[in-house]
Amino acid sequence: QVQLVETGGGLVQAGGSLRLSCAASGSIVRINAMRWFRQAPGKKRETVAVITNGGSTDYADSVKGRFTISRDNAKNTVYLQMNSLKPEDTAVYYCNAQASPLSYGRWYDYWGQGTQVTVSS
Repeated sequence: QVQLVETGGGLVQAGGSLRLSCAASGSIVRINAMRWFRQAPGKKRETVAVITNGGSTDYADSVKGRFTISRDNAKNTVYLQMNSLKPEDTAVYYCNAQASPLSYGRWYDYWGQGTQVTVSS
């Protein structure tokens, strides 16, 4: 069993910053890509950022230049540094990891429980 636990959400004024963390624990042997998603009320879940196990990153156009994804492989943790936050960034943020309890074979998708980020104008 693999668990992902997100922390760091909260309420912040527009222009402020927050740092989200997502720690993976349990029966993990290897982790591939890790991602942050978000879902605002009435909207579809969207990919915010992705980081590969080699450290390559990609971002949604709406957050480029403001958000930075990083990871600590020794701690099985992914971070999302969010700067210059806007009210439209308000959403529940979820982390996702492609991981496996085995040293070979397919990857499995694991999800955190989500953390609320609210940006006031």
